[in-house]
Amino acid sequence: MSRRRDISAGILPFRRHGELAVLLGHPGGPFWARKDAGVWTIPKGLVHPGEELLAAALREFTEETGFAAHAPFIELSPVKQKSGKTVHGFACEAEFDPDKLVGNTFEVEWPPRSGRRKSFPEIDRVAWFGMEEARAKILAYQRPFLDELEQIVAQGG
Repeated sequence: MSRRRDISAGILPFRRHGELAVLLGHPGGPFWARKDAGVWTIPKGLVHPGEELLAAALREFTEETGFAAHAPFIELSPVKQKSGKTVHGFACEAEFDPDKLVGNTFEVEWPPRSGRRKSFPEIDRVAWFGMEEARAKILAYQRPFLDELEQIVAQGG
């Protein structure tokens, strides 16, 4: 059984405006600033000991985006990162305005070895993507979330 620190949970909002689209977040900070394809993610974070997976996903989603997701939720099959961490995803139909992103920040020494600390947003932007583009943008290990959501929606879910 995985330790709780090896478990994350997040929310995958989707909408249907002709085509299925999902809301993904781009990681903030200097390391990710010039990266695009294959680095976007569902807003997610660590599950605290004793915390329910959906509660953690909702908390992290709101902390990282400023948005509040609402039921009904579709529990997606968990995926694993290369590090071994398990990530649980919950999809929900929603309509969020990417221009209204307000999330939390983290602090890091920047530039490296400068002795100066700088604050960066955990997620510096969010955007809606059709499924084909989302597959190119999202972290490879999270693509199964997109595949499963697409199947569920196609079956009337």
